Amino acid sequence: MVKKVFFSLGLLMLSFSAYAQNLQLHFDPRHALHGDKISDKNYFTATFEMFKPDKWGSTFMFVDLDFNQSRGNIGTMYLEIARDIKLGKSPVMAHVEFNGGVGKAENFGFSIANAYMAGASYSTMVGKAILGTYVVYKYNAFEKVSNDVQWTVTWGVDLCDNKFRVCGFMDVWTQNKAKSHADTQSGKEIVFLTEPQFWYNVTPNLALGSEIEISNNFLTKKDKAYINPTIAAKWNF
Repeated sequence: MVKKVFFSLGLLMLSFSAYAQNLQLHFDPRHALHGDKISDKNYFTATFEMFKPDKWGSTFMFVDLDFNQSRGNIGTMYLEIARDIKLGKSPVMAHVEFNGGVGKAENFGFSIANAYMAGASYSTMVGKAILGTYVVYKYNAFEKVSNDVQWTVTWGVDLCDNKFRVCGFMDVWTQNKAKSHADTQSGKEIVFLTEPQFWYNVTPNLALGSEIEISNNFLTKKDKAYINPTIAAKWNF
């Protein structure tokens, strides 16, 4: 499951009244790149993102739909929704977040374990770049519950008179190796995921580009690092 870019709270510094939402379509050729190791087919992913600031903080959410079943049917749906809450005049905000989803594999359905997060976030401007970060306690609702920590960094910058945009995120978190009571593994594993995006703005609404998913311990094959680029289009509403 591809986790999409978290719009940094630095956007709030640029315009308190800003409101952003977009629809993305990604062609993911991971089967062509890696064979059956992580996917039995190439597929499209549609993503809807929304970022909305207000006087109490900001809300960000996205929904992913993977068209990875036979005849292009939807096989996976994944949701993230996050809220940053202002703490008086402090530059640090409270951060709460929920992740979860459902899917289908072969002839059975499954749930993507819910994750509940709470912690603190901070964002700033470095030149023209927007940088953000948050550190949270993470409750992974596996069958065998996992209490963990996650650190996230986000970035975004517009270049060449706003014709190009570079943005993305990096996540590092811990989780139990054993997800179920039947699993005999012990201890924790560290998961790494980053997804830089590169966009060329054809018009103020239409952008073409790519997202490059780089991960370790994130996909089905554990203890493996994978690079999965996409070919993408984005429509900004």
